[in-house]
Amino acid sequence: MNEACSQPLGGEAAARLIEPLTELVIRACVAIAAVNRSALRVEGKQDGSPVTEADLAADRIIAEGLARVAPDIPSLSEERVHQASPPFRGSFFLVDPLDGTKEYVAGRNEFTVNIALISGGKPLLGIVGAPALGLVWRGSVGRGAERLSFAGTEIKSAEPIHTRPCPPPGEPWTVAVSRSHGDSRTEAFIAERPGAVRAELGSAIKFARVAEGTADIYPRLGPTSEWDVAAGSAVLTAAGGKVTDSRGAELVFGLGQKDFIVPEFIAWGDPAAAPS
Repeated sequence: MNEACSQPLGGEAAARLIEPLTELVIRACVAIAAVNRSALRVEGKQDGSPVTEADLAADRIIAEGLARVAPDIPSLSEERVHQASPPFRGSFFLVDPLDGTKEYVAGRNEFTVNIALISGGKPLLGIVGAPALGLVWRGSVGRGAERLSFAGTEIKSAEPIHTRPCPPPGEPWTVAVSRSHGDSRTEAFIAERPGAVRAELGSAIKFARVAEGTADIYPRLGPTSEWDVAAGSAVLTAAGGKVTDSRGAELVFGLGQKDFIVPEFIAWGDPAAAPS
């Protein structure tokens, strides 16, 4: 993978990819759903995180599909990160074939398939599919976002989504928080919003709930990986929100951060609430 393989895409060219990419995400969701979780083989990667045959099956479908749909655009997947050669200054796909593997292994329903298209370090579009919920959230930045329901490989319905304004003074914030990861800085941030209602969720579904206006904010002030953040960030931005670091700076992807780590982020439903 070489950043010279792809020039930056414009928003219109990116938007034309959203339908074939949605099809890929749904196909990966179907493959994950077909795996028997009661007989699951779980292995550990070098970083200690789990990987299953469901992760690998979804990754194969996405890799083959991206090579067919957009052969000139390189891709970076969590399961093939050893092949990456950053920085990616042009356009590239950023993929997490199964986000929330711990939730998946534990038998919960909050795991997703994530594909983002990045150009010049910024997300242009993102698709987040939840196999166990039969839902897809997708968005093209500057063109809006929507939530789809699906059964098998067939899309059943689609509706536009939008973030909501931050609560007025005295009203509680609904804060999406990780079910599996916690840190003291995030807890301190939540404590600054008295009466905050915590919505414990797994995977990129936290971004999706802020994007559709059922949560106000999603803070993660500890490190995570770019492939965990990019697709949800694109959906949220397309839905009217904003993703920044704690100082208000926008995130960038694929430009050489060591091990593709995002040190911190806050996903704001209401951009006016973010620091400037």
